[in-house]
Amino acid sequence: MKEFDWNLIKSFVAVAETGSLSGAARRLAASQPTLGRHIAELEAALGVTLFRRGRRGYELTEAGSTLYERGRAVSEQANSFSLLALGSVEAIEGTVRIAASEVVAAYVLPQMMARLGEEEPGIEVEIVASNQVENLLRRDADIAIRMVRPAQNELVARKVTDIALCACASTSYLVRHGRPTQPGDLADHALVGFDRSDEIIRGFTAFGIPVSRGSFRFRTDNQIVLWEAVRAGNGIGLGQRPLAERDPMIEIVLPSLPLPVLPVWLAMHRDVRTSMRIRRVADFLHEELKRYSAGAS
Repeated sequence: MKEFDWNLIKSFVAVAETGSLSGAARRLAASQPTLGRHIAELEAALGVTLFRRGRRGYELTEAGSTLYERGRAVSEQANSFSLLALGSVEAIEGTVRIAASEVVAAYVLPQMMARLGEEEPGIEVEIVASNQVENLLRRDADIAIRMVRPAQNELVARKVTDIALCACASTSYLVRHGRPTQPGDLADHALVGFDRSDEIIRGFTAFGIPVSRGSFRFRTDNQIVLWEAVRAGNGIGLGQRPLAERDPMIEIVLPSLPLPVLPVWLAMHRDVRTSMRIRRVADFLHEELKRYSAGAS
């Protein structure tokens, strides 16, 4: 190891912290074959097996775990040396992949990402419209915005805020059919709701409003289709209050109707929380989602 390549240690640390060649490749802006070759070269040079390769990715062996802390220290020292030589600080740039529900991905994040682009032009954003927590476990996303607290041990989550829900309809619908003045009036209106889920039906029943599947003239399990159906005048539906308040086509009805709130969590895999760009985007989303829930545009 007289001609030792310090890039091998950098690659080793990245694979150890991300648990995969793909995750390390995204972090280092390198190719997976290059990282795979680096790991093989380092193992050959040291004469030890650093990782167990399996369905769950790359897991450190006992020898790998012993060398990891020292390798991380060496990698940090090398980075500090490079920064000192360049006379600069680490740039916040690269790709960050965000998973969010369909409504948040389509109607909330685009405006936020436009503002992020002004503040951090070096960050590229990819949006995944999905409700599956598995996005993070499979490393399909770096950050997830979720309406339930993720329970997986591999994930780190922090509560952001609560988003209020409201009953709402398009002005065009309300002009044609009148505005309900009390909860019981909803039984005389066309409703927009879920198809296979009975969540909304159970919610109305809990409030003493007798509705059935037939009360919902328009049914869909796609959140974007549901919201567009409300905007198009198909009936009264439920939506996020901040989204309804900023839509000129929508009116909130029965504002005192007791509805649950949507808790908002930001989650990321433990392996990526040390990334400066991911932490920057996570902190940005935390503040932006709080502003959104408060009704700020």
